[in-house]
Amino acid sequence: MANEKAIIGTKVGMTQTFDEDGKVVPVTVIKAGPCTVVQKKTAEKDGYEAIQLGYQPTTEKHLTKAQKGHLAKATDENLKVLKEVQFSEYDKLEVGDILKADVFAAGEHVDATAISKGKGYAGVVKRYGAQRTPMTHGGGPVHRHAGSMGSTSTPSRIRKGKIGAGQMGAEQVTIQNLTVVQVDPDIDLIAVRGAVPGPKGGIVVLKSTAKVLVEKQAGAAISLNPQKASGRNPQKASARNH
Repeated sequence: MANEKAIIGTKVGMTQTFDEDGKVVPVTVIKAGPCTVVQKKTAEKDGYEAIQLGYQPTTEKHLTKAQKGHLAKATDENLKVLKEVQFSEYDKLEVGDILKADVFAAGEHVDATAISKGKGYAGVVKRYGAQRTPMTHGGGPVHRHAGSMGSTSTPSRIRKGKIGAGQMGAEQVTIQNLTVVQVDPDIDLIAVRGAVPGPKGGIVVLKSTAKVLVEKQAGAAISLNPQKASGRNPQKASARNH
């Protein structure tokens, strides 16, 4: 495994901070952990290696007997959220270990997974940005309707994937390659650059990013095409701004 790490947290909200150059950096603050290692999946028994983390204490009445028996093998706490993650330091972790926000460090890149805000039942204009029908010439009260689907004798059906009204939001969303701006292990907070899905108080899973980070080479953005302004004169603003 590559350098894979993960932690479960709760979205606190968004704020802003400043970098070394004094520029404003929008960040999402996440209360990450503490998470308990509830189970270790082994290659011999399960066919793969993974860690199951438990998070967010709850009351005993909110757990089934099966859940309580499963958690009792690792901790005395009643944990509400269980997530299975990959960990590069699999061999160093044991059932009952506690993971805190210092799993990640400033400068690392993470993927944030959460359930997006639910928008309820929405039409095609709000849900997909569809165009309205003309507002004049007797259009009638159907300006925001989906309209004709255009299905003729061939194929005599509506093809899969056609846009339509329905439930909007409330689905799992992953934002990739967010930069960890700051980590405060004393109060279990991680600040990541940019926005994270979900409402305040929503559960967020932070994992090491799956993207391959490629460093830009100097001058790579300047076009070699002599017909372009940036190719004729690399000192022009259009070339320098890249």
